[in-house]
Amino acid sequence: MPLTLTLTEGVIPADSEKEAVSRITNSMLRHHGLLGNTVMTPNITAHVSVLPKSSTFSGGEEFSGVWMEWKVPSFAFASRELQLAHFADATEIIRELSDGKQPIENIYSNVIHTVDGSWNFNGIAMTNGEIGNQISKG
Repeated sequence: MPLTLTLTEGVIPADSEKEAVSRITNSMLRHHGLLGNTVMTPNITAHVSVLPKSSTFSGGEEFSGVWMEWKVPSFAFASRELQLAHFADATEIIRELSDGKQPIENIYSNVIHTVDGSWNFNGIAMTNGEIGNQISKG
C-alpha cells in the first residue's frame, strides 16, 4: 500500500526523508491497529520525490509544498476519526522535520482507494476479504 511523499526541495533536510517515511508509515499502521503486523508492515511501501521549487506551484506561483498520497484498499482510512488522527500526525511529522518552517497550510494529503480485488499481495490479486484474512495471520 504505497505512500507517495512529494516535497519541494529544502522543505525538510535531505537526510530526514527516510525518517519522514518511517514515521508516517508507523502512524498509518498504528491508527489502523496494525503496528507490528508481520503481514501488513512489509506491504506498506513508499517513494519520495523531491522537486525543485521551480516545479511546485500554488495558484500558479512557485511555492514550497508537501503532498502525501496513499493508495490503499477501500477498507483503509474508512473512518473519519482515523483520517483526522493520521493526517494530523503526518502533518506534524513534516512540520517538525522542517524545524517548524513549513506552514501546515502547505502540507496536503489524500487517499486513493483501489477497486476491490485489484490489490496485489505476494503476486496474487486479492479482494478486501482475502487481504483481511492474510492480515489476521500477522
